[in-house]
Amino acid sequence: MTEPTPLQKILFQRRSIRRYLPQPVERDKLLACLRAAQAAPSSQNSQPWRFLVLDNPELKARFSAEAFSGIYASTRFAEAAPVFIILLARIDFVSGRVGRQIQGVPYNLLDIGIAGEHFVLQAEELGLRTCWIGWFNIRRARKCLKIPRKYKIVAMLALGYSDKRPPRDPVRKPLEEIVWFNTVER
Repeated sequence: MTEPTPLQKILFQRRSIRRYLPQPVERDKLLACLRAAQAAPSSQNSQPWRFLVLDNPELKARFSAEAFSGIYASTRFAEAAPVFIILLARIDFVSGRVGRQIQGVPYNLLDIGIAGEHFVLQAEELGLRTCWIGWFNIRRARKCLKIPRKYKIVAMLALGYSDKRPPRDPVRKPLEEIVWFNTVER
């Protein structure tokens, strides 16, 4: 097998981190991640993503108390991350509505997933660590942050520095199980 490319090294070393150092994230690194997300492709170039950055400790504490309470308490680990990125979808874009109605595919959510992954991979290259989070109280998060109804909260990213990397789960399905060429296995 050939030597992995720099991108492959990033892809294969990246994993979700649930323990963060209290070290703040430099603004220039945060902006580099946001620029990477901004560069993502989107359906009809609609760019439906919006990113709400929470790096104020008091606001993060209030948000955490609301969003990670009750049945969502298992996500409390994220409180230690110095930054939260709330991924929002602008829901009034035509491509998102039409794609969902005609194709049954919410393209705006796919677009936001691509942008979020651009953010995550840029963070990894810069020595920052992330965790995608979908398990939080969206209703309370919306109320706490006063997010207008024209935006849908899709997910959030915890962002910061990790003191050590947990071992990578080596269990991946073999390519032969997940890839077909020219026909779907029956």
